Amino acid sequence: MTTQATEVADQVQTQSSSQHFELPAWLPWFIGRLFSGFLVVFVITLIVFIATQALPSDPARVILGPEAPEATVEVLREQLGLNQPILVQYWTWLGNIIQGDFGRSIDSQVPVIQIISNFFANTAVLTFLVILVTVPVSVISGVWLALHRDSKLDRIIVSGSILFKAVPGFVLAIWLMMLFSISVFQILPAASLLEPNKSAFLQIEFLILPLLTLTLSLVPYLMRLVRGSMIDALESEYVISARLRGIPERRIIWNHVLRNALVPTVQGIALSLRVLISGGLIVEVVFSYPGIGNALNAAIEMRDIPTIQAIVLLLTVCVVLVNLFADLLTTLLTPKLRTTRHFKARSPGKRLALNLWKSGRPVTVKPVDRRNALKSSALKKEQQADQQEKAGDQS
Repeated sequence: MTTQATEVADQVQTQSSSQHFELPAWLPWFIGRLFSGFLVVFVITLIVFIATQALPSDPARVILGPEAPEATVEVLREQLGLNQPILVQYWTWLGNIIQGDFGRSIDSQVPVIQIISNFFANTAVLTFLVILVTVPVSVISGVWLALHRDSKLDRIIVSGSILFKAVPGFVLAIWLMMLFSISVFQILPAASLLEPNKSAFLQIEFLILPLLTLTLSLVPYLMRLVRGSMIDALESEYVISARLRGIPERRIIWNHVLRNALVPTVQGIALSLRVLISGGLIVEVVFSYPGIGNALNAAIEMRDIPTIQAIVLLLTVCVVLVNLFADLLTTLLTPKLRTTRHFKARSPGKRLALNLWKSGRPVTVKPVDRRNALKSSALKKEQQADQQEKAGDQS
């Protein structure tokens, strides 16, 4: 008896340990998503490299100047590897990037990684402050508008948000500059000229106008997204059943409605970050903010090809990482996505269509409703049982 008990205990322990170390169901999907992200970055780097090489400028001529002799320019082209085929140049450039060498700026002869680190830090500070202000304001205002929907204040705020969303970011930046710096109040600096040896957090007066511009551009979208998600959640069946069970309204809103409304909000925040990466470039140029957008604009004006390639690569990696993190967070917040193995085709219609396609016959498969299929099979079984009973009675 003791040996049997120990064997049973060992089996239970091994089963519990195997269940404990079981991989999450979403992990294969995440690995595939990560691989696709790397593939996107690779394709974008190839396109950017070929596009920058097609620019009407010669890096060797830019370095030596327009009055340099052609023989000296040819020697420098050979030293830089510009005489090689473009694919060979691309693989050399990609190998140097993997090793952390982004080259030197043609304009200032400074390592590109140093330029990127200085300007990207300022952009990261501005982006962090915008998200820190935008997300709480959008969530709180969206929840309040959803709870007071169809009121006069709700209609006024929603209409005003549509108006602000329709205004381009650079136009809004110019309006704010005229209001607070040039024409009316003159209380804030029009140009955000940060001191290079001082943290951007300690120069907050230069960040107010860019921060206000980007916040007014993003809050209307996120606020209406939270409002719509909250309204859909409030009208769902599980909320109605929770109210019928007598659960307090505050508990329903904070424990059930808001949690489900955050799923599309996460994707909205990710989209806002992508807008910051693209729309923030224009705002940085308008306010002369020393960020990565201003550095990219200056590099394009000077035909500084290594700097352009490095900045575009950095922005591409940032967008891919934001999308990947948003998709992962959405999967973890949604139980159905979190527990489903995405790599398995569960639909019998897909398997049937695949078999028909392999056999060469025309595919005319319609979506299969599992409930109707089960009902039809149950009816067939009942009919067969009735026929058997009738046959038994007749015999």
